[in-house]
Amino acid sequence: MHAKTVLRRYRPHLLSATLSAMVLLGATAPAVAHPVPAARADCPFINTVCLYEGEHYAGVRLTLSSWPPGSGVCISLAEHGWSGRARSAYNTNPASAALFLNDDCLGGPDQLPPGGTPILNGSTLGSIWVP
Repeated sequence: MHAKTVLRRYRPHLLSATLSAMVLLGATAPAVAHPVPAARADCPFINTVCLYEGEHYAGVRLTLSSWPPGSGVCISLAEHGWSGRARSAYNTNPASAALFLNDDCLGGPDQLPPGGTPILNGSTLGSIWVP
């Protein structure tokens, strides 16, 4: 028998075996979307508030604290070039910090509890009270 004759005779079987293998592989290894782990805050200091330019603790960081620790201080974000820049925050204090729309920590604050806040509405932040 010629090689061409053999290939013609078994070609349907080869095609069938190839398709079966492709279906079998596709069935045993489906494409699964794995969630991307959330970014972690790089705020290794105690009794501080770290503000970040990007959501989920990305970009430039501004680290704020009161002295002596626990005394509490109002910090103008405008004076530090951060008015409206903060998009996420991490508070390592045992007490909540407070975010204000204006520049002098007056008015109704938004609480910033201990731990991370991956997304802030920072476009309107003017000052922060750090415990």
